[in-house]
Order: sequence, then C-alpha cells, then structure tokens
Amino acid sequence: MTSKQLSLAAVAALLFGAVPILRAQQPAATAAGGAGDTVAALKQSLQQGQALIRQYEWVETTIISLKGEEKARKQNRVYYGADGKLQKTPIGEAAPPKQQASGGRGRGKVKAQVVENKKEDMQDYMQKAVALVHQYVPPKPEQIQGAKDAGRIATNPQGEGRVRLEITQYLQPGDRLAVDVDAAAGRLLALNVDTYLEKKDDAVTLAVQMATLPDGALYAAQTTFEAKAKNIRVVIQNSGYRPIAK
Repeated sequence: MTSKQLSLAAVAALLFGAVPILRAQQPAATAAGGAGDTVAALKQSLQQGQALIRQYEWVETTIISLKGEEKARKQNRVYYGADGKLQKTPIGEAAPPKQQASGGRGRGKVKAQVVENKKEDMQDYMQKAVALVHQYVPPKPEQIQGAKDAGRIATNPQGEGRVRLEITQYLQPGDRLAVDVDAAAGRLLALNVDTYLEKKDDAVTLAVQMATLPDGALYAAQTTFEAKAKNIRVVIQNSGYRPIAK
C-alpha cells in the first residue's frame, strides 16, 4: 500500500463507526398506520442502542477504490471492549510499499512534495465528508420528528410490509435521506443518503444494507460510501458474527 492508500484506509476506519447495530423490535406499527406510526416505530428502534451486538465479534472487510480501481483491501477482527468502545485487530499483513525510482534527485524531491500535498488534500476532503455523514447516520429521532412536523417526510410503501421514508432537507437544502423500515416490526432495513459538502457538485452518498442474525439482532452487512467529486469508493462488509467466548 502507498502512503495515499494508507490515508484512505484510515478514513475508511472512521466510516465504520457511522452506522450502529440496532436491536430487533417487537411489532410496533402496521404498514397501514401511515407516516405517524412508521416514524414512531423507527424512532423506537433507533433509541434501543447496541446492547445485543456487544455479545459478538465479527470480521470487517474494507475495500477502497479510486477512479474505479481497487487500491487497498484489509480485514479486521472487531468487537466491543470492556470500556464499550470498538476494538479492531488486523487480520493478515499489509503489503510493503513499492519503491519507485526518483528519476533524478531534484525531480524526486519535487515529486515527493506533490504526492504529499495531494495526500494532505485528500485527507482533509475525506475528513470533512466523514464528519458530514456522521450528521446523517444514524438518523437522529428528534430530527426525524422535526421533519415530520414540517411536512418533509413522504411515505412510500414498497410491498411486503416495507415502507420507505423519504426525508428532504434533513440537514441542508437539496439533501435527501431515505430510510427503509419494516413497518410491522419497526425495524431499520436500509438507508441511503444523498448530500454534498460546501457545493452541490461535491456530492457524497452513503448506502447501508442491514441484515439479521439468528437471534434477531440487526447489523450493517454492507456500507458503501462514495465521494463522487474525488472518485473515491469505500465498501465495508461485516460478516462471520459469532458470540464472544467468555
């Protein structure tokens, strides 16, 4: 991995913490209950926290692509420590960085400085993008309620008891947060964020697909983050869940 790839991997580690695992709920609403019941069920689900998942450990696989080309892939063993914070242990060894010929001492210094400047610019951009995403994911119950009171939530049935809540201007003008909910169980199924940084052409998106463990716990099976202005795509997959040995 190059120094740029390492910096992207560090940013990807921040992204994993954006989406907490939620506990499955008992039936709290019906598909026919309308936006009010669906929003109430979603708020209840979001407020349950992460108690159940703390009993598990799992494997996190992070894949980083730049301009459509895979640049880095790494795996971590992940679990919650006694202090309640996520602990990550690398699986396997990263490939050593490739040495490139400088093509001359002076040119080599200039090229190294250009690479370093690009790396810093990329880190700064991605840190801003990650900070923005954290304001959307997980959705805040009070902001969902505020959007409902302001009439900015549209309820779109998707079939089989699935309802999509389309929230506009969740955080800033022109943004969109779409949340898929199992209306009967009040359970989060998936969410998608379309937003931007300082300008609308600095588009940032996040797509999260949820899955269910045998005991009913929900987890983020795959999280896909895209910074379109920089052609960066980060995919984080979680698998291999098993109870932590006591």
